[in-house]
Order: sequence, then structure tokens, then C-alpha cells
Amino acid sequence: MADLEIFKKTVGYMGTNCYILVNHDTNACVVFDPGAEAEELKEIFETPAFKLTGIFLTHGHFDHIGAVNELKAAFSVPVYASKEENEQVLGKPEVNMTSMFGVSMALQADEVLGDGQKVEILGTTITCILTPGHTAGGMCYYVEELQSLIAGDTLFCESVGRTDFPTGNGAVLRNSIQEKLFTLPDDTKVFPGHMDSTTIGWEKQHNMMCV
Repeated sequence: MADLEIFKKTVGYMGTNCYILVNHDTNACVVFDPGAEAEELKEIFETPAFKLTGIFLTHGHFDHIGAVNELKAAFSVPVYASKEENEQVLGKPEVNMTSMFGVSMALQADEVLGDGQKVEILGTTITCILTPGHTAGGMCYYVEELQSLIAGDTLFCESVGRTDFPTGNGAVLRNSIQEKLFTLPDDTKVFPGHMDSTTIGWEKQHNMMCV
């Protein structure tokens, strides 16, 4: 069993939660949603304790992708995202909303992921769960070994992601949460894209946005 740990670093003026999953046995790590502060993140990944091997995106909004290009260039690592997000959001500045903030970015994933796909990395398995609604190709990542879910902006503590942005859909988001996330064990830790962590069990009981 790998010695795994998840670290949170909140970046940018939108308070985006960027997560680092590291295997302390090898010091290899991956980062989820590096949304800003590329220089600070690069300093982390230049230390021996955090050897970056990949970038995973829960979705393609500007506040979750802002540091991707710089990290990819600096460390020559692949970018992972869902097939739907890659096709409909990442490559379109008007949809990923980078054009609204004066810095248009168009990204392409190196590895496109499907619903239920299992990625073997860092000596563990990450299960990809397609959860459209906040965006067309929103994806959560379940690390069963840690009973942890990287949820992006799909599920927050007692709230959910907005659905009034391009490709968003409220009914689809609720279905994603109820039919996919709420089937996970109640003690699953949820690491959202903003604000504090929670658990699946707590959200099933207290999240009025999902009923």
C-alpha cells in the first residue's frame, strides 16, 4: 500500500483549491486544477519531495487552468481531462472564460479520459467519474485507497457549482451528484474546488441543492 497524502493549496483571487496527491515512497506527485500562482507551484515541484508527473483537470474554467501551460512547459508532464471537456471547453477561450479576463487560453489535454476509466499512477488507482452539469465535461477523481474524491466545482460543502456558465445545466448537475457521487461510501472525503472539505455522507444529509 502506497504512502499517499493529499495537500491543498488555495490559489488565485477566486480562492481555487489546487490539490497535490503525492506518494511519499517515491516523491512522485500529480496536481489537480492548478488555477493560478504558477511560480509558487513551480517552487513546490522543484523540491525533491514533490516530483510532478501529471496535471489533472476537473474542468476547464479559467480559475482552474491558469497555471497549466507554465507547469507543463517547466516539467514536461501530460495534462489529463475528460474527452467532453477537452472537446467543448478547454480549447475555447469564450467557453472556458479566459477571454473574459483578458488572457485568452486554449488548452488541449494530452490524455483524454472516459467515465469510469481507471488511471494507474503514483502506485495507486484514480477512478474518473464524469459529472457534467457545472460544465459539459466536468470530471471528479476518486482515490479509493484514501477514500477521497477530488470534486472540482461539481460538489461543495452544502452547495454545488454554478450552472449559468457556458455548457452548464442544473438538472444534469443534480443527476450527476445523485446518481454517481452519492453512490460512493458515506465516509468518502470530498475535496471541492472552493471552500472547505466535506464528506459524501454529510452532503447526502445536508446539501439542499442536490434534492
